[in-house]
Amino acid sequence: MRRLHLPLALLLSVPALAQTGGARAPEAMAAPSAAAARETPPPPGPPREFKVPASRKFTLENGLEVRLVEYGAVPKVFLSLDVYSGNIDEAEGEEWLSGLTGDLLGEGTTTRTAARISEEAASMGGSVEVQVSPDDTRISGEVLSASAEAMTRLLADVARNPKFEDAAVTRKRNDRLRELSVRRSEPQSLADEKYLAAIYPGHPYGRLFPTAASLKGLTAGRVRAFYEQNYGAARAHFVAAGRFDAAAVEKAIRESFGDWKKGSAPKAIPASAHLGRSLQLVDRPGAVQSTLVVGLPVIDMTSPDWIAQTVTNAILGGSFGSRITSNIREKKGYTYSPRSRLQTHRHDANWAEIADVTTKDTGASLKEIFYEIDRLAKEAPGADELKGIQNYLAGIFVVQNSSRAGIALQLQQIDLQGLGEDYLSTYVQKVHAVTPQDVQRLSSQRLKPGGMTVVVVGDLATVRSQVASYAEPR
Repeated sequence: MRRLHLPLALLLSVPALAQTGGARAPEAMAAPSAAAARETPPPPGPPREFKVPASRKFTLENGLEVRLVEYGAVPKVFLSLDVYSGNIDEAEGEEWLSGLTGDLLGEGTTTRTAARISEEAASMGGSVEVQVSPDDTRISGEVLSASAEAMTRLLADVARNPKFEDAAVTRKRNDRLRELSVRRSEPQSLADEKYLAAIYPGHPYGRLFPTAASLKGLTAGRVRAFYEQNYGAARAHFVAAGRFDAAAVEKAIRESFGDWKKGSAPKAIPASAHLGRSLQLVDRPGAVQSTLVVGLPVIDMTSPDWIAQTVTNAILGGSFGSRITSNIREKKGYTYSPRSRLQTHRHDANWAEIADVTTKDTGASLKEIFYEIDRLAKEAPGADELKGIQNYLAGIFVVQNSSRAGIALQLQQIDLQGLGEDYLSTYVQKVHAVTPQDVQRLSSQRLKPGGMTVVVVGDLATVRSQVASYAEPR
């Protein structure tokens, strides 16, 4: 799973149900006529500030870092163990080994079967979830407060004592082979594969898919070796967020994780990201749409300009009312749901605009995308446009942190990135401190069209001539 720094806005429109029978409603009950005066909606209120709940941090002797966060009033708690091991630890030819290892963590331990793990979690009002990303693997569960200590011990067993039985490895590997077949048939997956390979050449971040042959070669022995090399307390962070008995949970953490092997430190493999014009084409004969990805490496979350970059992204393509969306969706009708994203890794990030456009409008869509990128670099946004985006981002941020899981995952993210303790508490203020000139500066300095990779997945017989000029530096 690739983590994206992507605030989303969803606009739903529910049409009225057509009347199919019965008596006709009286005229007095009919909907107001189109001529009726429309009321002006009230102005939005001031954006709410976000206050980070107080947390207690401590580190076990083996290196495991812990945060305990008292949060909310509902008697539930979210517990998460984040291990800094993922795709970053895969050598060439080992793609998806970290994912297969994660798949198997819930498939039984030396003391529990997979069925027993599920049954115990369900009896606590929750389940055990495992997610693998390029930089880390998260093992988590949300349960009733009374079960906080029991879930802590269950997560420790899943993380520390996986069985990796041959039969389970074979079954999960076959699941992955089927997934690979599906993903390689999807135009967006093919576009992402080309894009990441182009901007992260020779790096684990640039290897999205394995070959079928290499995936078949991921045996139980290789899974066990990967686990032994990359799992341990020195790479792990544990967070509990919600309502719970802090003393009892701390005792459970110390007892269930205290004697875990320290293991190796997280790997530091800096990405030498490619910055330069590149045109990548993938043929899908007869396709009625072209899938576009246009992007480049950008500053990461540790940069003082990161928050200004998130505002710039939202103005350009990262919100429903963004400039690129308004252009190629609303005005031109080339696409239904374009979007831009900031994709983050540990101390690395990239920006990309993504769109599925009608085949005949492939070249025209690229022209408009680059037009909007150039325009923002030359002209600072207006105060009203900027204020609307700032309110949107501030609101989304507060909503994202309004749950136990949300605040726990945000705290794990700032630990992964090595950000200051004040990152979350000052985020909203810093969003509102971004100026129009900041946006223009970030656009002109960081979103350089000449440094962008352009990926087109579509019917090359139709689109090749439309996009040929985008192979040339600008």
